[in-house]
Amino acid sequence: MDKELSALHKTDIWDLVPLPPGKSVVGCRWVYKIKTNSDGSIERYKARLVVKGYSQQYGMDYKETFAAVAKMTTICTLIIVASIRQWHISQLDVKNVFLNGDLQEEVYMAPPPGISHDSGYVYKLKKALYSLKQAPRAWFEEFSIVISSLGFISSSHDSTLFIKCTDTGRILLSLYVDDMIITGDDIDGILVLKTELARRFEIKDLGYLRYFLGIELTYPPKGYLLSRLKYVVDILERARLIDNKTIDTPIEVNARYSSFDGLPLINPTLYRTIFGSLVYLTITRPDIAYVVHVVSQFVASPTTVH
Repeated sequence: MDKELSALHKTDIWDLVPLPPGKSVVGCRWVYKIKTNSDGSIERYKARLVVKGYSQQYGMDYKETFAAVAKMTTICTLIIVASIRQWHISQLDVKNVFLNGDLQEEVYMAPPPGISHDSGYVYKLKKALYSLKQAPRAWFEEFSIVISSLGFISSSHDSTLFIKCTDTGRILLSLYVDDMIITGDDIDGILVLKTELARRFEIKDLGYLRYFLGIELTYPPKGYLLSRLKYVVDILERARLIDNKTIDTPIEVNARYSSFDGLPLINPTLYRTIFGSLVYLTITRPDIAYVVHVVSQFVASPTTVH
């Protein structure tokens, strides 16, 4: 919590002011999370101050909210191209990412829990905070301005993919909120890019890409190997199937299911949650695509058979 507050004060994110007449106040709260590595070990403990964005009023506290994120097909294609051309892939993490986005609207926030303040005073936000409805959009606009000033052009197929061609090669950067991967054959240009980004934002260089969006990346003698072991184990634990025996085929041969088979589940939330996780898993496990399609037909009213 102290580190989070220190980062907020360092970026001059707010001003303590009296609440103007007719203005609404948005609340905030602390959120705690344990960040883990790909092997499940604890990387660090995090405390984050988030705004209660659900209490914002459209037209007063926010307007546009849409912000692009990298498509998974773009990420996979980038890894494939890097593998074929034997390019290294670097991963960068932007600390307190949303603190870099400037707000266009007037947003007043109640002081965070645990901080003493004068009665009648609130924080007027100058920059975005997590869970603020327009925070992702403000950050992406700020990053787009910075990366464009460095000579990068946004791809017409994916606005989160930025490309720069130089005399010595090319550099490709894909942004997914606060995570970015960089690859290309202009090694010196990539080093300069990292230096410039570190000068504009608070960047953590994670080195070679190892774990990204639940995908583990290893480096055999030829190409790259994508794995989802930790992600699969998490799904099995959530479904309480971790001790079950494994089989080679994901569905019985010639199986036919109906919405009338079995008894309706009392709480279908777990079924829907696991189904969503399996959809994401098909990115690296296309062999289960058919059975995921089958179970998707019963998401509305799953039964014990499904």
